[in-house]
Amino acid sequence: MNRNDSIQSLRQQTKPYDLIVVGGGSTGLGAVVEAAARGHRTLLVEQADFAKGTSSRSTKLVHGGVRYLKQGNVHLVREALQERGRLARNAPHLVHDMAFVIPSYTTFNKGFYGIGLKVYDAMAGKLGLGRSRVLSRDEAIEHLPTVRTDKLKGGVLYHDGQFDDSRLAVNLAQTAVDHGADVVNYMRCTGLLKRGGRVAGVKLEDVLTNEAIEVRGKVVINATGVFVDQLMSLSTGQDSNLVAVSQGIHLVLPRKFHPGTAALMIPKTEDGRVLFAVPWHDVVILGTTDTPVSKAELEPRALREERDFIISHARKYLSSQPTGEDVLSVFVGLRPLVRSGASARTASLSRDHTILVDENGLVTITGGKWTTYRRMGEDVINRAETVAGIQARPCPTREMKIHGWCETRDEDPFLAVYGSQARKVRKLLENPELEQTIHKSLPYRKAEVVWHVHNEMAQSVEDVLARRTRSLILNAQASIEAAPVVARIMASEMGQDLVWAENQVERYTELAKRYIFENPASCLDCKVS
Repeated sequence: MNRNDSIQSLRQQTKPYDLIVVGGGSTGLGAVVEAAARGHRTLLVEQADFAKGTSSRSTKLVHGGVRYLKQGNVHLVREALQERGRLARNAPHLVHDMAFVIPSYTTFNKGFYGIGLKVYDAMAGKLGLGRSRVLSRDEAIEHLPTVRTDKLKGGVLYHDGQFDDSRLAVNLAQTAVDHGADVVNYMRCTGLLKRGGRVAGVKLEDVLTNEAIEVRGKVVINATGVFVDQLMSLSTGQDSNLVAVSQGIHLVLPRKFHPGTAALMIPKTEDGRVLFAVPWHDVVILGTTDTPVSKAELEPRALREERDFIISHARKYLSSQPTGEDVLSVFVGLRPLVRSGASARTASLSRDHTILVDENGLVTITGGKWTTYRRMGEDVINRAETVAGIQARPCPTREMKIHGWCETRDEDPFLAVYGSQARKVRKLLENPELEQTIHKSLPYRKAEVVWHVHNEMAQSVEDVLARRTRSLILNAQASIEAAPVVARIMASEMGQDLVWAENQVERYTELAKRYIFENPASCLDCKVS
């Protein structure tokens, strides 16, 4: 996957692309993979890096959505469970089974959730990951060794999927390229080309060089997540108000706060959401919130009340009492929720995806979630084929292996995410210098940085530390300290000078400080009710 090759293809364009996808998050990547796998000539452009926004800041779960079942959204749950099973088969190097335990402090809840999760199992059918079961008190404690035990009656264990979101995004971009697509990060869409009043392509600006490029396409797909209204307005010339933006934050804690192998799931918090404590890459992720926000941003900030909310709720259920000073990182994602009626609570808005075609032929897709990204891609390409007037072709992606697919995962969990490419990364590790880690508190090796530059289109220190590796999420302060090492390696591999490296470190440091828990003392006195 080479950025320069894709840009050269844009410059040499002699006929329109069949489809142009704007947006390199889960939705856009699902669309470009689907289109390319069908044999259509396809381009994807992303204004920043792949999965720069919400798609790298999920709870790291591939799940049907237990709470949606409780809400009665059977269609969404069934579809998500089917897609969960497909993704586990198509990307086993990134997706694996995770046991979840709901602790029960009343006999009623133990029975209630036990029955509900049997329904969850049944809806998954042959694509299920495992069977749920009711746990005794001792069994619940065995799975959740740091759970609060006073009045604990037992629990219910069920299975869902876990994955690495931004690694999957990179693999999807590579899969699209494998099938002939052009994909370009740091390529901003600044406008739409029109012919006879119809959308006929895009105006682009290379963020790294400021070069302006116009690219023709038979149809343009707007898959820009929380920013879809902006592109819709460029098409119609009128304000668009399709999406309500909801903010969800996560706190990352050391593994000691939850050393069990199962994830903890609290089915109902004060704001009506579920709360997870999920083991992931040798840390624990706590989340999430659901807070309406008025403006979509690439780097949203966690609100103090959100941070305090998660800490206080975690302390209600964990015997090891976390405080703000224990938090290794805070990350924030924005959800594009489709507005419905007059509801002011984003927790009640639709998590289904929506596809719209405006009077100028712009195809917009929004809503949904990571788990259903493939189905979203299938649906939007079905619609886009009609709008473009190109041959409709059958969907090939339900059983299609994703780039990196392999039957046997590497024994090193931090190399396992490379799947079939892990052996090539190991080859780089034969160099004693590249075998060294980028920081004593991070598991990633210098060889991986070289790999990211040459094979995964990494263009900045942020690309490497935030998304190709997960350093920013695992330990924000350590990632800041690792930035100069990463910058030096990238500069050498990319032919950049010392000034470039210094600027990269400065920019990354400014960004990463937003992921450090501000004023940790604010959560030292959280009340436990």
